[in-house]
Amino acid sequence: MTLRQYGGPDGELSAALRYLNQRYTMPNERAKALLTDIGTEELGHLEVIATLVHKLVKDATPEQMRAAGLGSMYADHEKALFYTDANGNPWTAAYIQAKGDPIADLAEDIAAEEKARATYQWLINLTDDPDVIQVLKYLREREVVHSQRFREALCIVEEHYKTKKYF
Repeated sequence: MTLRQYGGPDGELSAALRYLNQRYTMPNERAKALLTDIGTEELGHLEVIATLVHKLVKDATPEQMRAAGLGSMYADHEKALFYTDANGNPWTAAYIQAKGDPIADLAEDIAAEEKARATYQWLINLTDDPDVIQVLKYLREREVVHSQRFREALCIVEEHYKTKKYF
């Protein structure tokens, strides 16, 4: 189920690509820098998820993979990581959005972070492994911080549009 945050619609790959793409249409350097910083951090989170999934399956037998609902993944990729969601659906660019309107994009980003936060909470609810819980809690808390930072960026961008420009 943790694969959802690897290659799913609300996962780390989708977030990183969304933010690193949207930064180009931000109207000021502060908003661009924020999207660059958070997009880069999301790439780090992708590595955390990859490491977690790898450690969880590296010693599993084919029978254990099948029992865990990963039989199809094993048949296609053995234990190699592949950008899929928890149901085995491959990652698609349809998961990300870039409207080109900074306000719409930042609202999208806030929603993406809140969906990821909720997903991490639900993943925490599904496990009793304290080491997995610790990693998931860290990632959940980073989603909260990102949501807060995007809310700040939204205020900055809205203020940017309210100020008169003299040329």
